[in-house]
Amino acid sequence: MSKLLGLLLCFTAAAGHAGDDLAVREAAPGVFVHQGSFALRAAENLGDNANIGFIVGANCVAVIDTGGSFKLGQKLRATIKHATEKPICYVINSHVHPDHVFGNAAFRDDKPKFVGHALLQQSMAVRGGPYLKSLQRDLGDAAAGSEFVPPDLVVDKTLELDLGGRKLHLKAWQKGHSETDISVYDEQTKTLWLSDLLFVSHIPALDGSITGWLKVMEEVSAMNPAFVIPGHGAAPAPWPQALNAQLKYLKLVADETRTAIKKKRAMQEATEEVGYSEQKNWENWEDFHRRNVIGAYKELEWED
Repeated sequence: MSKLLGLLLCFTAAAGHAGDDLAVREAAPGVFVHQGSFALRAAENLGDNANIGFIVGANCVAVIDTGGSFKLGQKLRATIKHATEKPICYVINSHVHPDHVFGNAAFRDDKPKFVGHALLQQSMAVRGGPYLKSLQRDLGDAAAGSEFVPPDLVVDKTLELDLGGRKLHLKAWQKGHSETDISVYDEQTKTLWLSDLLFVSHIPALDGSITGWLKVMEEVSAMNPAFVIPGHGAAPAPWPQALNAQLKYLKLVADETRTAIKKKRAMQEATEEVGYSEQKNWENWEDFHRRNVIGAYKELEWED
C-alpha cells in the first residue's frame, strides 16, 4: 500500500466524500486508522470515540473494530470501499465495549467472518441489552440499526489470518482491560494493534482486572513492534513511552488502593485519595478515574 493512497484517503475523507467517509491515516504501509474523539458519545458524533480501521492484503481486507454505532460503521465501510476494490473478508472485534463493536451490522452484506475472543459471544449476550439501551439514550435516533453481531470465528489462544501475502497473528489475552481482549499483529509491517489494552493521553478505563492488565503489559513490554495502534489516542503510539505512561498510572492505582484498604478506608474514601498525582497526565479524568479505583478496590479487597 503506497503512501500516495494514504494521502488520497485523507484528502477524500476531508473533501469529496465528507458525508460518507471517515478521515483515516496510514499508520504503517497498508494499515489505516481512524482516530476517535475523546468527547463523550452523542448523536452529533455517532459514538465516534475509539480508534478503528482496516488492513489491506493482496486478496482482501480485515476490519479492526467497527465503531460505536451502525451509522459510524457505514462510514467506515464507505471509506474502505473508496480505498480498495478488494473484498472485506474479516471483521475483527478487539473486545466487547460498545464504542468498538456497535458498527458490526454495517458489514453484514460483505459476508465476512466476524472474529473475536472465545468469551466474546457470551459477553455480548450478557451486555447487549443494557449497552443498546444506553446507546439509544445517548444517541437517540442516530442509534438506529446498531446491534451486536457475535463472532463466528473465535480466538481461544492464538489465530492466524491470511489476507493474501499478509499474515495477521491474533492473540487472546487474560482478563485485563476487559475479559475479551485480543490483539492483532501484522507480520508484514510489525504493527501491533493493541486496541484498549493501550490508551494514549485518554485515561485508561478498567473493566476487567487491574492485576491481570498489569501482567498483560509486562508481556507486551517484551515485544518489539515497529508500530503500535492504541484503542484511544494518537496512532501510531510513541513506543515504549505510551506503555510506560499507562503502566505508571495503573501501578499507582493498584499500590495506593492496597494502601487504602490496609488503612481501612471505605471505597468512597479511596476514590477521593488514590492516584491523584497522575491527574495532570490524562484527559477524561473525571469520567473514568473513580471507576478505575472502584474496580481496583473490589478486586484487591479480597487479595491474599
